[in-house]
Amino acid sequence: METATELAVRLSKASRKKFWNVYSVFDWPEKLDYSHWFMPPELISLYGTPAWEKLDEEQRHKLSLFEMANLFSLTAQGEMPLVQGLIGQMYPHHDPDITGYLHHFLDEENKHMVMFTEFCRRYIGKVYLYKKIALPRKYEKGEEDVSFFIKALTVEEIGDYYNVLAAKDERVHPIVREINALHHSDEARHIVFGREVMRSTFEEHSADWSKATLAGVREWIANYLRSSWADFYNPAVYRDAGIPDGYAAREFALGSEVCRAHRKRASEKLVSFLLESGILEVEPVL
Repeated sequence: METATELAVRLSKASRKKFWNVYSVFDWPEKLDYSHWFMPPELISLYGTPAWEKLDEEQRHKLSLFEMANLFSLTAQGEMPLVQGLIGQMYPHHDPDITGYLHHFLDEENKHMVMFTEFCRRYIGKVYLYKKIALPRKYEKGEEDVSFFIKALTVEEIGDYYNVLAAKDERVHPIVREINALHHSDEARHIVFGREVMRSTFEEHSADWSKATLAGVREWIANYLRSSWADFYNPAVYRDAGIPDGYAAREFALGSEVCRAHRKRASEKLVSFLLESGILEVEPVL
């Protein structure tokens, strides 16, 4: 079985081989061609709901632009605490090969934030902002580390589901396909590394937790996954796309069986990993 050090060496080699410059890699179009989709229609949050059925083709294309900008905004802001957390872990780590890969990891995450925010500011004039309140609390040893890596894996794995499908969909605007393909190329390495660190961190600490602590961690993970998905149903996106009563559209979509099935598909790889590694015992309802 590959050790964490061997994995870090392999991923560092891949990062060096695939190194790219965020400031020169994209040929940003001055204007977007709105005959394209920006988010594949089947991935749009309202797809299959009455609000979607009321939209004409032009309105659906417009909504797809704001939905992709929402995904980019969510990913960029989800990567910010990841970067901050990795910086704190970089030099205390005694394995130089793992530290070396963390340098690549941080470089790539920073470039992702640059490209996502550049797209949003160029084509919708803003980044969608999300306020998450972190309430102070006491953690058992290792519990805070586990929660950190869960947050990181959630943003990476759910985002990657969208990246893969958008990148290969010929209906999607070329610049959007290019961004999604590039992000997936880097995130494939980040997910492999993140899963290994997540698994080893959980195994190291969970054996010493009380039953109440372990149950609390598992409950928090399920709730965090649900709250993360809620951000994909953004009333500000619906307002910008001209959809009336975006809050009602959001509530209907969150409860819709069609949308719930989509969330389950998009989360399948992440949830399977959490179940197979023993981090979760029961599949959460999303």
